[in-house]
Amino acid sequence: MAKKVLKKLSTSRVTTFKIRNRRGYAALCMGNLTEGNTVSIALARMAKAVKRMGYLLA
Repeated sequence: MAKKVLKKLSTSRVTTFKIRNRRGYAALCMGNLTEGNTVSIALARMAKAVKRMGYLLA
């Protein structure tokens, strides 16, 4: 099976914010919403989500 060529995506396209009335942070990018206890965890989960769409978060 051939390797998939991933397109690079800047982290400036990802919006992170504190979730109201809940503990943690969220990251929003290209129709994907991920949550995590910290900003870095939310971004790591976002990297996995956009990788499934063919992008590499750099």
